[in-house]
Amino acid sequence: MTAYTHGHHDSVLRSHRWRTAQNSAGYLLPHLRPTDRLLDVGAGPGTITADLTGLVAHVTATEIGPGELDLTRSTLVERDAAVELVVADVHDLPFDDATFDVTHAHQVLQHVSDPVQALREMARVTKPGGIVAVRDSDYTGFTWRPRLPALDHWLDLYRAAARANGGEPDAGRRLLAWAHAAGLEDVTASSSTWCYATPDERTWWAGMWAERIVSSAIAQQLTESGSATPAELQEISEAWAAWGADPDGWFSVLHGELLCRVR
Repeated sequence: MTAYTHGHHDSVLRSHRWRTAQNSAGYLLPHLRPTDRLLDVGAGPGTITADLTGLVAHVTATEIGPGELDLTRSTLVERDAAVELVVADVHDLPFDDATFDVTHAHQVLQHVSDPVQALREMARVTKPGGIVAVRDSDYTGFTWRPRLPALDHWLDLYRAAARANGGEPDAGRRLLAWAHAAGLEDVTASSSTWCYATPDERTWWAGMWAERIVSSAIAQQLTESGSATPAELQEISEAWAAWGADPDGWFSVLHGELLCRVR
């Protein structure tokens, strides 16, 4: 596995806990059946996972380590959602062939060392006729207004840090190629966005990143590697605050999506 660029600072978890099945897995929802057994790979804080439990018969969720799985468990307990929890590496899933009707991963493949092998494993544990569903952001496809220079610098720093960790921040545009390389042929590719443009949305998104760039794992990585100084990160944090205060501020986050039918 790669090093996880975001880490688990509260500013990161606030972002991840905002995610729901509706705003993050809408491309998959029409294909779910009440009788399905679903595997949620890299469940994170578990908000999407908890939503999925109300739509299918059984959910198994994985995370890379026990600490990460504790974050998932905490949300599931709060939501009274029954989920089987397993520590697992997506490159080598500890499940028999053809165990699940649906195997799902949200914002996972951009962080793994071998996304093609990850997709092979996801397909292996999925029944013939079942679905492998993945969604990943594409950082170069992010766009916003006003175009503050410090936020351009933020994007450059993030992309370089993610790649230094062995990941691929522009995963969204690569999902289709990765699926083909994994031997998946019946593939439907799509894209969707999150858009932050209302006053409340700007305040939330800007405040999260203003804190994240100076306090989370990426801040430590950037300063320790010499990629940025604390003063530079503070300048980026202030730019996020300025963007959030602009009544014309607008930010769009691009995602690639795949639905793969397993043969």
